[in-house]
Amino acid sequence: MSSKLTHLDESGRVRMVDIGGKPDTSRTAIAKGEIVMLKDTLELIIAGSIAKGDTLGAAQLAGIMAAKRTSELIPLCHPLPLNQITIDFEIDEELPGIKITASAKTIGKTGVEMEALTAVSVAALTIYDMAKSAEKTMRIQNIRLVEKRGGRSGVVVNE
Repeated sequence: MSSKLTHLDESGRVRMVDIGGKPDTSRTAIAKGEIVMLKDTLELIIAGSIAKGDTLGAAQLAGIMAAKRTSELIPLCHPLPLNQITIDFEIDEELPGIKITASAKTIGKTGVEMEALTAVSVAALTIYDMAKSAEKTMRIQNIRLVEKRGGRSGVVVNE
């Protein structure tokens, strides 16, 4: 792995990396995270009884919208045409809470890791916002990239 920092110019100032000469390749990324809450709060979400409405529906839409706007949120991140972004939720009564998985796909010159991570983060934040009237002690945790495919580094799995 190269130790050269690609987002710094010769003077040490930040810059956006020029990816113009790179070939378009198929790229995918999967990110995961969790939001931990009281069992009572989880039961309200499952029952659809949160005062603000459909918690998981709102979180799914927010995650998709966030992925599409990642380059506006993260400095030096290239705007990408997303071919697909999916957000899935798994109710985990043992946690108790909700596990979030985002998958992003594109054909382009740079990866979609940041889009998948942003989708998970904003989906978790939306769940928090939707359910905070029931509980203010929810905890967002363990947001991470679990897989990426495509580009120079090939396949990376970090489950």
